[in-house]
Amino acid sequence: MNVQGRWLDWDGRVLRLHADAACELHLDGAFFEPVVAGDFTREFAFSPNGGNALEFALRHSGGTGLAQRWRVRFGEPAQIGVDAWQGETRVLQALVDLPLPAPEMLRAAPPAAVVVPIYNSPQCVQRCIAALLRHTPTARRKILIDDASTDPAIGEILRAYSGRPDILIRRNERNLGYTASCNLGIELAGNTDVVLLNSDTQVGPRWLERLRLSAYSDAHIGTVTAVSDNAGAFSVPELEKYCPIPARWTLEQTQRALLQQCGGCLPVLPTGNGFCMYVKRELFACIGVLDAQAFPAGYGEENDLCQRAERAGFRHVIAGDVLVQHERSASFGDERRVALGAQGMAVLRERYPDYEANVGATLWSFERRVLDWRVRRLYAGTDGNYAAHPPRPRIVMDAAAAAFDDRLVERLSPDASDTMALRAWLVHHAIEAVQTTNPALARAAVNIGVPALDATGMARWVANPQPLA
Repeated sequence: MNVQGRWLDWDGRVLRLHADAACELHLDGAFFEPVVAGDFTREFAFSPNGGNALEFALRHSGGTGLAQRWRVRFGEPAQIGVDAWQGETRVLQALVDLPLPAPEMLRAAPPAAVVVPIYNSPQCVQRCIAALLRHTPTARRKILIDDASTDPAIGEILRAYSGRPDILIRRNERNLGYTASCNLGIELAGNTDVVLLNSDTQVGPRWLERLRLSAYSDAHIGTVTAVSDNAGAFSVPELEKYCPIPARWTLEQTQRALLQQCGGCLPVLPTGNGFCMYVKRELFACIGVLDAQAFPAGYGEENDLCQRAERAGFRHVIAGDVLVQHERSASFGDERRVALGAQGMAVLRERYPDYEANVGATLWSFERRVLDWRVRRLYAGTDGNYAAHPPRPRIVMDAAAAAFDDRLVERLSPDASDTMALRAWLVHHAIEAVQTTNPALARAAVNIGVPALDATGMARWVANPQPLA
């Protein structure tokens, strides 16, 4: 063996092993987590691949040189050195979904408005708005705050959208700073929930609906932050690194891969990240808005908000099924971003001495390990789901309406009538649109923001899949 190590036990949920030197634990052929020298224990709260067949291996740090392999079943004790199953490594299956809020709770919950603070970087702004409009229902308000940009191209871009009823444009007469502009957007949003979205981002299919479902999956959740290719601790699959999406996929296809395969991944952190952060109006009502005096240019304002909210009983989670592309530093540049980050962290350390320790204690949770591992497999093409074709939108049609490409169709028994079960089924399969004569299915779809269309509307949607309401 290249790495001297041995398996000690698998009781169905807890893996114990011994390694003479630091190495890596691989699961189903992909890196899962580093292993320190000595005895090592990892508890599996649930099966990372969604099934019950797991393949463990030890490798040198860096991933080279297979040391040993052991195939076990989740939930069943195993005999050391004896494989419990044979054949190909199992494909990723959908994880157990988060609890869905009751239909009446979603109907009573505030809608969400999207607040986009803008300062220069016209190319980023144009891409951000185009993606936002393509993938956000027209019923959701978009509030664009131009913080006195010096580039005249920003004004030209915004004027092109000034006539849309779902867009509110506000230009600051003088530069207020990022945080004050966010607070202005929060005020203009009225009594709605708010998504703070940076102007150097691009969103994908069902981004807002999934953030909202995650936010209301638990009454104690105050904020939900997306994952990204370039957002520090919220980057996947490698934290604090730029993680480009696969070259073979578009952003929309990549988002669909996470939408369909990373639902149920909801790691908890002591903070969110303002590049794309859903905030419940209840949180603002309880603790107030962002601290623009202490963090005028940003970089620490959302951390401070989340720490205040945590002390008021709110939790902050990461939505593993919402990927938002992020340029990062488009307005400020890398050098100023580093300086602002250092200034913000100094304030946070003074106000919350335990903040960094709490982040460190939660950053590598089991749920986060699973999320990164699943994205790693998706990006590497070893997930077993998208080998023949890239991720595509999933639709539901009644059995009598099968005129569309079967590869796009998810069918449902026409006699299904349980609205709660139907909503769960739609979320579990990441359905993006339905065509049905089943009233219960239509109600269930609309409740979670899935378009319910007639034949003509479905034909248009298949040609141009996007939110309709």
